[in-house]
Amino acid sequence: MMRMTTAALAALAVLAGGIARAEEPPLWKLYEQSLKGAKYIDLTHAFEPVQPVWPGFGNAVFKPAVAGRDIEGYVKKGEEFTYEKHGFVASAYELTTDQYGTQLDPPSHWNPKGATISDLPASFAIRPLAVIDISGKVAKDEGYHLQVADIEAWEKAHGRIPEGAVVFVRSDWYKKWADKERFGKAPFPGVSLAALKFLHLERKILFHGHEPLDTDTTPTLEGEHWLMHNNFAQAEGVANLDKVPEAGALVTIGFAKLLGGSGGYARYIAIAPADWKEGVSVLDAPGAPLPTQTAPLKRGADGVFRPTP
Repeated sequence: MMRMTTAALAALAVLAGGIARAEEPPLWKLYEQSLKGAKYIDLTHAFEPVQPVWPGFGNAVFKPAVAGRDIEGYVKKGEEFTYEKHGFVASAYELTTDQYGTQLDPPSHWNPKGATISDLPASFAIRPLAVIDISGKVAKDEGYHLQVADIEAWEKAHGRIPEGAVVFVRSDWYKKWADKERFGKAPFPGVSLAALKFLHLERKILFHGHEPLDTDTTPTLEGEHWLMHNNFAQAEGVANLDKVPEAGALVTIGFAKLLGGSGGYARYIAIAPADWKEGVSVLDAPGAPLPTQTAPLKRGADGVFRPTP
């Protein structure tokens, strides 16, 4: 029997009415079948010039970017870039710390031999998300810290926390973000050292996250000290956990890759099932093109661009 070449088979397919379609790549199929219609919820505070920050650090400064040198016929050194004269604008930021806003702390924050933010692997990008709700207990005791019993209660309801997952602790403390004086003052909710050890050593999670800007209210910040010196990362300043399912969602993890950074300005986005009540899908917000502002953007006294009639 004569063997047919690939080219001959392709020619026969064309003659038969068309080229056979290659099977859709599995990850593209996953996107079309699951992720495209899923609900996306932002768990991140927007950067602001004035916002809660650890008392040892100051606030950021937002201001116009200016030319660093002369470009003949276009811009003079020190001149602010504007839409009217240069066709574009840019902003400059004076950041007092890499521990600002919603963040991702690498071990180097406390550990002189710890991984820096630029050492974190790309595999951090997307993980299963478990949300443990202690908001009811915090409503009665603002200084309540997550306990092992809270984790065990979550697992009784939802099953074992997946290895490599991210565990966010919901306290609803993020709702106090606008009150920058109260937000960081004790008492505030935290995570006990016993709970951290259980999550990492027994459940082998990737990292945990909490809504306040500190892990706990102990005099030595024992939880953060233990995490960093055992080469674990953590998230701080997380928001909107009341809008996310306790189990069954994913979380995407984006952070600025500052070379040798001891902290990371982060953006966390939960991906919930399509029938979840909160969030938007790709179908709702395709992202291209993006919507036009309601009025032209103008820089305010605080250096922030906002639509301004």
